[in-house]
Amino acid sequence: MMTDQSNVNSHDLRADLQEIANLIPAGSKILEIGCADGDLLHWLVHHKNCEARGMELGQEGVNNCIAKGLYVVQGDADTDLQDYPDQSFDYVILSRTLQAVHRPRDVVQQLLRIGKKAIVSIPNFGHWKIRWQLLTKGRMPVTRHLDYSWYDTPNIHFCTIRDLVNMVEADGFKIAAFTPLNAQGRKISTTLSRANWSAHQALFTLQKGETE
Repeated sequence: MMTDQSNVNSHDLRADLQEIANLIPAGSKILEIGCADGDLLHWLVHHKNCEARGMELGQEGVNNCIAKGLYVVQGDADTDLQDYPDQSFDYVILSRTLQAVHRPRDVVQQLLRIGKKAIVSIPNFGHWKIRWQLLTKGRMPVTRHLDYSWYDTPNIHFCTIRDLVNMVEADGFKIAAFTPLNAQGRKISTTLSRANWSAHQALFTLQKGETE
């Protein structure tokens, strides 16, 4: 028997997922890429009346999502996004996954082909503690959000906030909203330029460059 978890509130979500949930208008049509166990999708369905779908690489995550009554398919962001029609979702979400795909630039382009807007979050490799570890230890840093050693990490494209901004602007996309986050995933008050030094993570709401 499926357990009814519709009483889950935003405080049961991981903090950075709460921040993403805050950006999603009620009733939106959502696709989440790399949705893990489906906690964010489940909350959006039950608390914002969203039409939500997901894609997850791992079979265990897909099974957990299906057990929650979510529509989730197994798929790879590098190869399977092309199967979705143009502009078929209001928002496409990619949370802390961009650094693990093989072709991040292509993936972001696909997100903004599929969705009217994309919400992308990244761990920030430009944070001052990471810079300090590199300077003082001369080794690849291990942090709360980059918590693997260099030889066994699934993360293959480390980037900073500034790197992502440069890529987005080079492809003609617009940053509609920017949310810098601390180590706990909570929003902090800082500018985009300073966040490259002080934010542990960052959320970007992206859209195509033309005015909508």
